[in-house]
Amino acid sequence: MSTSASTEGASPPQRDFGFVEWFRPGEYERAERVMPDILASGASYLRTHLSWAEYLAPGGEAWFDWLMPRLGQEIDLLPCIHYTPPSMSRTGRSSGAPHDLKAYADFVDHVLTRYGKHFRHIELWNEPNNLLDWDWREDGDFQLFCEMVGGAAYWAKHRGWKPVLGGPCPFDPYWLNLMGERGVLQVVDAVGFHGFPGTWDSEEGTWGGWDMHLGEMRRILDRHNPEAEVWITETGYSTWRSDEMEQARRFVKALNVPADRMYWYAWSDVAPDVPVQEGLWFDPRHYHLGAVTYDNQPKLLARLLTEGGVSRLEEVTRLATPNVASGAAPIIITGGSGFIGSNLAESFLKDGEDVVILDNLGRPGVDQNLAWLRERHGNRVHPVLADVRDLRGIEAAFTDAKAVFHFAAQTAVTTSLVHPLDDFEANARGTINVLEAVRKAGRDAPVVFASTNKVYGSLEDLKMLEMEDRYVPAHAGIRLNGIGEDRPLDFCTPYGCSKGVADQYVLDYAKSYGLPTAVMRMSCIYGPRQFGTEDQGWVAHFLIRALAGEPISIYGDGKQVRDILHVDDAVAAYRLVLSNIDKVKGSVFNLGGGPRNSVSIRMVIDEIETVTGHRIDTQFGDWRAGDQFYFVADTRRLEQELGWQARIRWNGGIRHLAEWLAEHRFGGRELFPEKQKVSA
Repeated sequence: MSTSASTEGASPPQRDFGFVEWFRPGEYERAERVMPDILASGASYLRTHLSWAEYLAPGGEAWFDWLMPRLGQEIDLLPCIHYTPPSMSRTGRSSGAPHDLKAYADFVDHVLTRYGKHFRHIELWNEPNNLLDWDWREDGDFQLFCEMVGGAAYWAKHRGWKPVLGGPCPFDPYWLNLMGERGVLQVVDAVGFHGFPGTWDSEEGTWGGWDMHLGEMRRILDRHNPEAEVWITETGYSTWRSDEMEQARRFVKALNVPADRMYWYAWSDVAPDVPVQEGLWFDPRHYHLGAVTYDNQPKLLARLLTEGGVSRLEEVTRLATPNVASGAAPIIITGGSGFIGSNLAESFLKDGEDVVILDNLGRPGVDQNLAWLRERHGNRVHPVLADVRDLRGIEAAFTDAKAVFHFAAQTAVTTSLVHPLDDFEANARGTINVLEAVRKAGRDAPVVFASTNKVYGSLEDLKMLEMEDRYVPAHAGIRLNGIGEDRPLDFCTPYGCSKGVADQYVLDYAKSYGLPTAVMRMSCIYGPRQFGTEDQGWVAHFLIRALAGEPISIYGDGKQVRDILHVDDAVAAYRLVLSNIDKVKGSVFNLGGGPRNSVSIRMVIDEIETVTGHRIDTQFGDWRAGDQFYFVADTRRLEQELGWQARIRWNGGIRHLAEWLAEHRFGGRELFPEKQKVSA
């Protein structure tokens, strides 16, 4: 099928896509782990390499004897035949040239005989401008190169396979036309194109747009082989600045350009200890081109494809349409699609404010909160889908802000223990990026920061009394009032450290730069629009599991005590702090349910069983690092200085959340069959 040079008047573009993934000899376990994920993303194609040098190396034949059938049995496989191993760089360049031209065709023939039943297309080496031993600009050498590749393509085609001419990087129309004049284009079924706009091509001044480059290629092919297809055999976008939303956008754009196939480079990031052709960490962009991280953590692109394919990806990327008018003074909420952020945004939007939602949508489900806000409030919701780790990507959003609430964070202690560097980048660097963006804007916008009670550490020095269903402090004053803001800081776990660092930076920017800032050290907040997990948002998580009839895992003995606070009360506190920022500038407040809403995990489980009307299968595990036996916030400072108080009692709040979950997550299931429904 030929493709036109422009999308105008063309038939709807194809919706299939593929990924590029290189597997090194011996990576049996990684291949087994990666393939189900690639298939779950909805990919139809996979491009990988098969090199002469690796094949002939010790163990190479056995490796490819396993790899080719393993991949080809599950997906439309495109083996890329290299004479020498490709680098892990964006070019896929080889490092040497064959001297016996026939040897290349012989190797291709051998590959077809041994593995050909596992694929229909075969990609041929195409890097004459990068060979060490030849100078393709010399007509004689270039003619030899064309004979080598053309001969291999002719033989593959003669044997019934479809040869694909690999795409050089950068694209050179003069070179491609010469290939046509030398007869190579006439014996291939498709020609590849490599392009990395936004990562390399744009900055190098070689990028003129998909339509221009592919249109140019199409015109050359029409002169020499009108039936040949145009394939994008490599394109991608590096998330080295943590701009995962931009990667998702670039994927959607590449999927809709006038090409017959699109292969995204790559499925996985390059591992940090693997050198690319230019050297180990010569350019960090090489290490962040995957849809998942090197240790298989899904980025936004992989998550959305796995959740619902291309339509899901397009649905979410369409949310990124900020339309705030020039001269407006919006409220910015980082992490505004999250649980507390979306509830706070709803509160301001109902009062007629314009709200900028700055969010990377990294947490599953939060895009539903953003869609909900836009459905209710239309153009007064201004999505800026960016990551606070990317200072250059967020600065413009703060230019006209009149107030900033900073909720964007990595929120799980367990995740911080596994990925401490990522935790630091999100929480510590992300916070100072927000502060610097506000300072640069020069409007002295107030910044109210969501901190955590984890900055007080594990509280191991507190003597505890063990009761039948809970722990209580031996100290009578703490039993009566809770933990106050004068408690010494004692950062514990990477999460506690990163949030603690951020907490102190926010307070110091009031001292050092005069910014009106305040810090809220939160306990456990719960309520509607919360997508709770085992690691964060435990009250909602317990309810979701119970409503689904699934077991609940508890770390420790379940007697640990927390003061839980309904999100409506939390929103009221944040708004009070903002409205009194001149009075409380540079202050820190504990924000929780206080002693009246202090509960043990066992008490919450009992209440959920009452609400749902059935017993819950509860499983107990080891204590987690940094877990506190007891934390109840002393909220007297917030009450005395600002007149705030927690109005929703914990049991009524849990029932309110259960009603919301039953309606919005479980199809309107009826609760409390023997009791009248309650409202918070």
